[in-house]
Amino acid sequence: MKKIDNFLGSLKVLQNADFEMASENEIYRTGIAGQFQLTFELAWKALQAVLQLHSVAGAETGSPREILKLGYKTGFLNDAEAWLLMLKKRNLSVHIYDEEDIDELIVLIRDSFAPAFAALAEVLKEKLAEAEQESWDL
Repeated sequence: MKKIDNFLGSLKVLQNADFEMASENEIYRTGIAGQFQLTFELAWKALQAVLQLHSVAGAETGSPREILKLGYKTGFLNDAEAWLLMLKKRNLSVHIYDEEDIDELIVLIRDSFAPAFAALAEVLKEKLAEAEQESWDL
């Protein structure tokens, strides 16, 4: 599925980021923040697509917040607090001008958000395989 593939590709780029370099290089820090924003967008859209494959009511439309809450409610996400913080930080990250704020974001990306993305990637792969198996069983 293209949406999952796009998310996985973006996640791989984020996971390969050199967080040590980010502490010394402003443009690299900005690049990590931008990659986080892109990965977040692709993550919630991939989640929405897989929820739709599983015929989850309410998955057809919705804001990122609504899709994340639905993902948590249905067991696709295991840490609603981390994902809602991620949503908040994504929304604020386009307006970060203070070095301390971007440093905090980089640490959150490295320590909390990238692992949450990785966990979602595994769940989405499993749920996609389940949906494909169900379609073969019909």
